[in-house]
Amino acid sequence: MILTDSRERIRFVKFAVVGALGAAIDFGMMNLLSHGVFDLPLVAAGTISFLCAVVSNFTWNRYWTYPESRSRPILNQLGMFFLVNAAGMAIRIPTLHYLEPPLLRLVENIFHTEYLTAEFYAKNLTLAAAVGVVMLWNFFVNRYWTYNDIDDES
Repeated sequence: MILTDSRERIRFVKFAVVGALGAAIDFGMMNLLSHGVFDLPLVAAGTISFLCAVVSNFTWNRYWTYPESRSRPILNQLGMFFLVNAAGMAIRIPTLHYLEPPLLRLVENIFHTEYLTAEFYAKNLTLAAAVGVVMLWNFFVNRYWTYNDIDDES
Protein backbone atom coordinates (compact mmCIF):
# COMPACT_ATOMS: atom_id res chain seq x y z
CA MET A 1 0.00 0.00 0.00
CA ILE A 2 1.04 3.66 -0.19
CA LEU A 3 2.67 3.79 3.25
CA THR A 4 4.89 0.74 2.78
CA ASP A 5 5.55 0.58 -0.98
CA SER A 6 8.15 3.07 -2.21
CA ARG A 7 6.77 2.86 -5.79
CA GLU A 8 3.34 3.91 -4.52
CA ARG A 9 4.84 6.80 -2.54
CA ILE A 10 6.65 7.97 -5.70
CA ARG A 11 3.40 7.68 -7.67
CA PHE A 12 1.59 9.68 -4.99
CA VAL A 13 4.26 12.42 -5.12
CA LYS A 14 4.02 12.53 -8.93
CA PHE A 15 0.21 12.60 -8.67
CA ALA A 16 0.52 15.49 -6.20
CA VAL A 17 2.87 17.40 -8.54
CA VAL A 18 0.44 16.87 -11.42
CA GLY A 19 -2.35 17.93 -9.06
CA ALA A 20 -0.42 21.08 -8.13
CA LEU A 21 -0.11 21.96 -11.82
CA GLY A 22 -3.82 21.23 -12.23
CA ALA A 23 -4.58 23.39 -9.20
CA ALA A 24 -2.55 26.25 -10.71
CA ILE A 25 -4.57 25.90 -13.92
CA ASP A 26 -7.76 25.64 -11.87
CA PHE A 27 -7.05 28.73 -9.74
CA GLY A 28 -5.76 30.74 -12.70
CA MET A 29 -8.76 30.00 -14.88
CA MET A 30 -11.22 30.50 -12.00
CA ASN A 31 -9.75 33.92 -11.20
CA LEU A 32 -9.63 34.89 -14.88
CA LEU A 33 -13.26 33.87 -15.39
CA SER A 34 -14.75 35.14 -12.11
CA HIS A 35 -13.12 38.59 -11.97
CA GLY A 36 -12.84 41.42 -14.43
CA VAL A 37 -14.22 41.12 -17.94
CA PHE A 38 -15.95 37.73 -17.59
CA ASP A 39 -17.28 38.12 -14.02
CA LEU A 40 -18.86 34.64 -14.02
CA PRO A 41 -20.36 33.28 -10.79
CA LEU A 42 -17.98 31.05 -8.82
CA VAL A 43 -19.79 27.79 -9.62
CA ALA A 44 -19.67 28.48 -13.41
CA ALA A 45 -16.07 29.71 -13.36
CA GLY A 46 -15.07 26.85 -11.06
CA THR A 47 -16.69 24.27 -13.34
CA ILE A 48 -14.88 25.53 -16.44
CA SER A 49 -11.57 25.81 -14.59
CA PHE A 50 -12.03 22.29 -13.21
CA LEU A 51 -12.53 20.85 -16.70
CA CYS A 52 -9.35 22.56 -17.94
CA ALA A 53 -7.42 21.10 -15.00
CA VAL A 54 -8.86 17.60 -15.60
CA VAL A 55 -7.60 17.54 -19.20
CA SER A 56 -4.13 18.58 -18.05
CA ASN A 57 -4.13 16.09 -15.16
CA PHE A 58 -5.21 13.17 -17.33
CA THR A 59 -2.46 13.85 -19.86
CA TRP A 60 0.29 14.19 -17.24
CA ASN A 61 -0.91 11.21 -15.18
CA ARG A 62 -1.16 8.92 -18.21
CA TYR A 63 2.27 9.78 -19.55
CA TRP A 64 4.29 10.61 -16.42
CA THR A 65 2.73 9.34 -13.18
CA TYR A 66 1.48 6.03 -14.60
CA PRO A 67 3.37 5.50 -17.91
CA GLU A 68 3.06 1.73 -17.48
CA SER A 69 -0.75 2.02 -17.37
CA ARG A 70 -1.24 2.44 -21.08
CA SER A 71 -2.50 -1.09 -21.72
CA ARG A 72 -6.00 0.40 -21.94
CA PRO A 73 -7.03 2.35 -25.03
CA ILE A 74 -6.70 6.08 -24.35
CA LEU A 75 -10.42 6.80 -24.84
CA ASN A 76 -11.42 4.08 -22.36
CA GLN A 77 -8.97 5.37 -19.79
CA LEU A 78 -9.99 8.98 -20.42
CA GLY A 79 -13.62 7.97 -19.93
CA MET A 80 -12.79 6.30 -16.61
CA PHE A 81 -10.74 9.32 -15.53
CA PHE A 82 -13.60 11.68 -16.38
CA LEU A 83 -16.11 9.53 -14.46
CA VAL A 84 -13.93 9.71 -11.35
CA ASN A 85 -13.56 13.45 -11.83
CA ALA A 86 -17.30 13.86 -12.47
CA ALA A 87 -17.88 12.28 -9.07
CA GLY A 88 -15.26 14.70 -7.75
CA MET A 89 -17.26 17.50 -9.33
CA ALA A 90 -20.32 16.27 -7.42
CA ILE A 91 -18.26 16.81 -4.26
CA ARG A 92 -16.81 20.10 -5.45
CA ILE A 93 -19.90 22.04 -6.56
CA PRO A 94 -21.76 21.88 -3.23
CA THR A 95 -18.51 22.75 -1.47
CA LEU A 96 -18.10 25.85 -3.65
CA HIS A 97 -21.75 26.81 -3.30
CA TYR A 98 -22.18 26.36 0.44
CA LEU A 99 -18.73 27.20 1.78
CA GLU A 100 -18.18 30.53 0.00
CA PRO A 101 -20.85 32.62 1.84
CA PRO A 102 -19.66 31.80 5.39
CA LEU A 103 -16.01 32.21 4.37
CA LEU A 104 -16.83 35.59 2.84
CA ARG A 105 -18.45 36.74 6.10
CA LEU A 106 -15.52 35.34 8.09
CA VAL A 107 -12.92 37.12 5.96
CA GLU A 108 -14.88 40.39 6.10
CA ASN A 109 -15.24 40.17 9.89
CA ILE A 110 -11.73 39.04 10.75
CA PHE A 111 -9.76 41.22 8.34
CA HIS A 112 -12.21 44.14 8.06
CA THR A 113 -11.53 44.41 4.36
CA GLU A 114 -13.70 45.85 1.66
CA TYR A 115 -16.11 43.49 -0.04
CA LEU A 116 -14.13 42.94 -3.27
CA THR A 117 -10.96 42.03 -1.37
CA ALA A 118 -12.85 39.72 0.97
CA GLU A 119 -14.64 38.15 -2.00
CA PHE A 120 -11.31 37.44 -3.72
CA TYR A 121 -9.90 35.70 -0.61
CA ALA A 122 -13.13 33.84 0.13
CA LYS A 123 -13.37 32.45 -3.41
CA ASN A 124 -9.78 31.27 -3.31
CA LEU A 125 -10.08 29.74 0.18
CA THR A 126 -13.28 27.98 -0.89
CA LEU A 127 -11.62 26.62 -4.02
CA ALA A 128 -8.59 25.48 -1.97
CA ALA A 129 -10.84 23.50 0.38
CA ALA A 130 -12.66 21.88 -2.54
CA VAL A 131 -9.41 21.04 -4.33
CA GLY A 132 -7.98 19.37 -1.20
CA VAL A 133 -10.99 17.13 -0.64
CA VAL A 134 -11.35 16.19 -4.30
CA MET A 135 -7.60 15.50 -4.66
CA LEU A 136 -7.75 12.74 -2.05
CA TRP A 137 -10.83 11.22 -3.71
CA ASN A 138 -9.18 11.39 -7.15
CA PHE A 139 -5.90 9.78 -6.12
CA PHE A 140 -7.35 6.72 -4.48
CA VAL A 141 -10.15 6.05 -6.93
CA ASN A 142 -7.99 6.69 -10.01
CA ARG A 143 -5.13 4.59 -8.65
CA TYR A 144 -7.28 1.58 -7.90
CA TRP A 145 -9.73 1.83 -10.81
CA THR A 146 -8.50 3.97 -13.72
CA TYR A 147 -4.85 2.91 -13.37
CA ASN A 148 -5.38 -0.54 -11.87
CA ASP A 149 -3.59 -2.20 -14.81
CA ILE A 150 -0.21 -1.38 -13.25
CA ASP A 151 1.78 -4.41 -12.19
CA ASP A 152 2.73 -3.74 -8.56
CA GLU A 153 5.85 -5.85 -9.04
CA SER A 154 7.32 -3.65 -11.79
